Amino acid sequence: MDIAIDTSKSRYHVDKNGYYGRFGGAYVPEMLFPNVEELQTKYMEVLRDPDFQKEFEDLLRNYVGRPSPLYHAKRLSAKYGAKIYLKREDLNHTGAHKINNTVGQILFAKRLGKTRIIAETGAGQHGVATATVCALMGMECVVYMGEIDIERQAPNVARMKMLGATVVPATSGSKTLKDATNEAIRDWINNPLDTHYILGTAAGPHPYPDMVARFQSVISEEIKKQLKEQEGRENPDILIACIGGGSNAAGTYFHYLDVPEVKIVAVEAGGKGVHSGFSAATTQLGQIGIIHAAKTLLMQTDDGQIIEPHSISAGLDYPGIGPMHAHLYETGRATFLDATDEEALAAAYELSLLEGIIPAMESAHALAKLKDLELKPSDVVVLCLSGRGDKDLNTYIKHMKK
Repeated sequence: MDIAIDTSKSRYHVDKNGYYGRFGGAYVPEMLFPNVEELQTKYMEVLRDPDFQKEFEDLLRNYVGRPSPLYHAKRLSAKYGAKIYLKREDLNHTGAHKINNTVGQILFAKRLGKTRIIAETGAGQHGVATATVCALMGMECVVYMGEIDIERQAPNVARMKMLGATVVPATSGSKTLKDATNEAIRDWINNPLDTHYILGTAAGPHPYPDMVARFQSVISEEIKKQLKEQEGRENPDILIACIGGGSNAAGTYFHYLDVPEVKIVAVEAGGKGVHSGFSAATTQLGQIGIIHAAKTLLMQTDDGQIIEPHSISAGLDYPGIGPMHAHLYETGRATFLDATDEEALAAAYELSLLEGIIPAMESAHALAKLKDLELKPSDVVVLCLSGRGDKDLNTYIKHMKK
């Protein structure tokens, strides 16, 4: 695999200044500037190193369990009248796509000489993946997580602690992912020398959006090879992924961004309805602003105060999207849809009954929009099943009782 692939001529990848169109950049406090500058200077140099690539690929294959299957979901296909494939990131070690990025970033952190790792997490999938690679490498791990998310994702909190991580609750604001990210950035400011911040999504200051997308690009690279084997062609007609910050979507789209015949669909969390006051549908409700050191679309009031998002899915409960995705929205390269909490729940139950797969609540948002795509029998659709639903079992049980 080539995570250092040249994207300099692409309209949709990051430019030399760290921007996607007018989104991106690195709006960091002065104390963090040396850290971010070090990342910007060294990340592509490290990614191009054949020894780094060899170690990364070996861990993906023998530790993570890649390649993940591309599964033809026959009963789901029959229901929606198209040939639907699920990219089974839920079968990775730790149960989600997040491990692809944490393996890459901890190898990168070792080459920078860092000895301490911090991370933020919403649904807990990134926190578990970070705690896992820290245990693998014998490094200290501190994970910040919103107090509300700690309560609704208790199994993942237990996993992180069992793996040796310290889980620190974020008790400010909405006590969810946004606030956990704030706390992680504060930690990084106070510990700039020995600490690497493993950011879990394709957001934050440059180079994180591009670095995370490259580590996750193994998803689209495998889709190309697997679709060629199964369909005789590399390109699907439609690619679908859910979007909070956008890491699984960035990895799913990466090798298809400059292939215009492939329709790209992104599904945000509509919550209780886009205009209900309880939503996380950023492209519908957002404006340009700065969040977590990057210029992007975010939900904010007219005077720039962040509007608290809502989603039944902890991983999508974020008031912004990564700058790549903001650019894809603005240019029209991707079609952005939104799924409500109820639609996502229905889709999760449907996949469980049709295919025997209980999806993560995040992935269920993408599944929920199959019904709105006006699919044809000849369409080949690939949907990223970003994680498994064990972590959401309490939520599923709660709604089954109704």
